[in-house]
Parts: sequence; C-alpha cells; structure tokens
Amino acid sequence: MPTLTERELAEIESANASGRPTVAFVHGLWLLSSSWDKWRAHFEERGYATIAPGWPDDPETVAEARQDPSVFAHKMIGVVTDHYLDALSRLERKPGLVGHSFGGLIAQKLAGEGAATATVAIDPAPFRGVLPVPWSALRSGAPILGNPANAGRAVSLTFEQFSYAWVNNLGEDEARRLYDEYHVAAAGAPLFQAVTANLNPWTEAQVDVHNPDRGPLLIIAGQADNTIPLAITHAMVKLQQKNDGITEIAEIPGRGHSLTIDHGWAEVADVSLAFLDRFTPSSLS
Repeated sequence: MPTLTERELAEIESANASGRPTVAFVHGLWLLSSSWDKWRAHFEERGYATIAPGWPDDPETVAEARQDPSVFAHKMIGVVTDHYLDALSRLERKPGLVGHSFGGLIAQKLAGEGAATATVAIDPAPFRGVLPVPWSALRSGAPILGNPANAGRAVSLTFEQFSYAWVNNLGEDEARRLYDEYHVAAAGAPLFQAVTANLNPWTEAQVDVHNPDRGPLLIIAGQADNTIPLAITHAMVKLQQKNDGITEIAEIPGRGHSLTIDHGWAEVADVSLAFLDRFTPSSLS
C-alpha cells in the first residue's frame, strides 16, 4: 500500500499536537489537495485543525502534475480509500470529513467504516444503488468513458470539456482562471468503477449506508451541476437515509461542480462548517 508523504505525516502530527478537533479534506478527480487551501485557512480560523491528504502518489503542485500526468493513472477507489483510512487512523481522535466529487464518495466510504464524527459530501460521485444517469452526467463523463482504454490512463480535460462539466454557470474569464490554476489530469479508472457499480456486486464504488457508527451526514448539491445533477444527489440521499443517523441535504442555487473552488466557495464552506459545528464543535464554537 502506498505510504503517506512527509507532508501528510507532518500535517497529522501538527493536528494531534494542536489539541483541536480535526477536519480532514478529501479532493476528487482533476484536482490536488492544494485545492482545499482556502477552506483549510477558513476552518482553522474557526478553531479546527485540518489535514488534506492527497491521493496516493499525487504530486504536490499543479506544475509538477502537468510535467508528468501519467502519475495519476491506475488509481482506483479502493486504494485511495485505504490511503485515507491510513491517514485518519493516525489521528488521536476521529475527525470530521469534507469531500468533493469523487472525494465526496470516498468520504462517504470512510464514514461507512465508522472513521468520522460527521461528514460533508459535496456534489459526490454516485455509488452502487444510485440509479439515475442523467444526460448531462453522461456528457460530462464522455471524455473518459467514451474510450475503454482510458480505464488504464490518466486523462486531462480540454477547456471546452471543463467548461461543460465544471464551470457551466460561470463567465469565461473565471472559468479560464480556474482551469489554469487548478486543473490536472485524473485517473480514468474511478469513473469506470462508478458507471459499472450497479452491474458489479463486488465493486469498490459502494458505501455501507447502514453502519450505526457512520455518524451524521450532510450532502451538498450544486443545483446547476452538470456532472452530478440533482437526480443523482436525491437518489444518494434516499439511500443514506436508510441509516438511523442524521442525513441531510443542502441545495445551493445556481452553483456548478466548481463550487468548492470558484468565487462562491466561502458560502459552501460556511454551510459545511455550520453542520460540522453541531457534531464536531471547534474550540471557538
């Protein structure tokens, strides 16, 4: 199993030493853990310690990632989840979790393992049992799913593809800035795992929605998201409501898949903070 990096271990050590409750951030495809930097500063100002592990073998910077995109290939949901479980197991107490996109799916898997006090999943990728497949989701995934060979590759989005899947609600200037600042290649494998999950009883794209130790869960949905439309999110919430714990949904009007990194990120961060403060209160709450 891939080992944690020196940066990741240092963040965990700092969080433990702080004595503060910790929030762990989980990024998804086409981003790096640095995409959470503004969120982390915001949460730390509110009294939390934070960690943001990358996926196994992730480069530290966007510049490094663009020099060798192949490093992202072959990353599958199981090994990524195990990487985060390793990180969380080194914390002295359970953290709160915040995940976006495929990071939102992984955050729910971690919660299903009983690894979190409370979890926020933002525009999360679907898992086994989620049946709706809206046209916009198919179109968003087409750059990868349209070629079966991409299951073993790292794939970058063109600006046009990124515009439809991520920033369809934004002006071109901001859309271009986000693409230039954040976009990196991503493994194709998790998308194939998610799209075939309902055909594969042993898929890694499944979540234990029944575990009584799951903890409270908030699913945040961008109402204008082409990649994870509301039909997917509502079906996911219905499955998670089988859990005896608290399951809530917050819909953010007019927001697309870039809602964690675009100009309105703080609104989403504050919705997440308000939820986590109820169950993982910081020293300032």
